[in-house]
Amino acid sequence: MRKRLRKLLKSLHGEREGITGLETAIILIAFVVVASVFAYTVLSAGIFSSQSAQEAIHAGMKQARSSVEIKGSIVGTGNTSAGSLDSLIFTVANALDGAAIDFASPTDANGDGLADSGSNHVTVISYQSANKVVRDLYFSHTLKGRGDNDDLLETGEKFEITVDLSGVGETIGPYTNVKIEIKPPIGAVLILEKTMPANIDNVMLLY
Repeated sequence: MRKRLRKLLKSLHGEREGITGLETAIILIAFVVVASVFAYTVLSAGIFSSQSAQEAIHAGMKQARSSVEIKGSIVGTGNTSAGSLDSLIFTVANALDGAAIDFASPTDANGDGLADSGSNHVTVISYQSANKVVRDLYFSHTLKGRGDNDDLLETGEKFEITVDLSGVGETIGPYTNVKIEIKPPIGAVLILEKTMPANIDNVMLLY
C-alpha cells in the first residue's frame, strides 16, 4: 500500500514539474514577444522622428534657397499733373543661387492694373498703405543680361520687374508710405517699404 502511495505521489510530483516548466516557457515567450513589440515601436518612432526632422531640414533649405533679393535702386514713375506715383521698377535676382522662381506675369484683360481672378500666375505682388490693401497687382518682367528668356528667375539671371500701381484705388502722393510685398510660390516674402518724396516727378530714385 505504501509503495503504491509513493508511486502515486511521485507521478503527481512529476506531472506538476512538467506543468511548471511549460508555464515558465510560456511566460518567457510572452516576455520576448512583448519586448519585441516594444522594441519595434521604439525603432519605428525613432525612424519616423528622424524622417520628419530630415523633411523639415530639406523644406527649410528649399525655402531659404528660393528667395529673391533686390539688385540696385528702386525707380518710381509718376504723374506730375496728378501728383501720384504710377509704377515701381526694380531688379531682382536669386538670393542664394538656388531654385528657380516663376515670375510669369498675371493677365489683366481690362487693363485696371489688377490681376484677373482666373490668372494662373504663382508669384503675387501686393500693395499696402495706411488706407488701402490690394492683394494682387499686375506686373511684368524683362530679362536683363544673360538668360534663357523664359519666366523662371534662375541662377545668374536678373529680371527687371515693373509693378503697375494704377489699380491701387488711391493717390500715392508726397510723403505717402507704401509697402510692396513680392510673394514667390516658395521662399521668403520680399518687402519693399518706401516713403514718397516731397515732389512727385516723372522719374524718381527711391533707393
